[in-house]
Amino acid sequence: MIVGIHHTALSVKDMERSLTFYRDLLGMKVLSDQTWASSSESNPKPEKILDLKNPAARQAMLLCGNCHIELFEFSSPEPAPMAEDRPVNDHGYTHFSLDVTDVDVEYERLLEAGVTFHCPPINLGPQCRTTYGRDPDGNVIEFQELFDDPRW
Repeated sequence: MIVGIHHTALSVKDMERSLTFYRDLLGMKVLSDQTWASSSESNPKPEKILDLKNPAARQAMLLCGNCHIELFEFSSPEPAPMAEDRPVNDHGYTHFSLDVTDVDVEYERLLEAGVTFHCPPINLGPQCRTTYGRDPDGNVIEFQELFDDPRW
């Protein structure tokens, strides 16, 4: 039985840059930060589960409210770069969404810190105000404010 979503994992170009973004700017708590080398005969698990030949990475798990964000900086095999302006309609990961208490305040704070946004916050209906921004690697993050009572 599926009981919920535990985490979203992202492959990042630079772990320190990503930790500065997710930990310092967004306020997530680092639960673990480890480096592991390629699989070996005595420990073939990383190669099997990732379906990669000789994987090696730095891996961090962050706590964000009721879920986790997992970051991987792979050193082996060499990852292909992702376009920092990858359109959200391309197949695959589109975005993940973070609930915030005041989307306009967060937008201004993050904009001032250099975060790129698609647009300022907009109303999607009477119970949701939202905007999409991008992390340092171009991954899309939705920042949404939900209201119990219709506002508009």
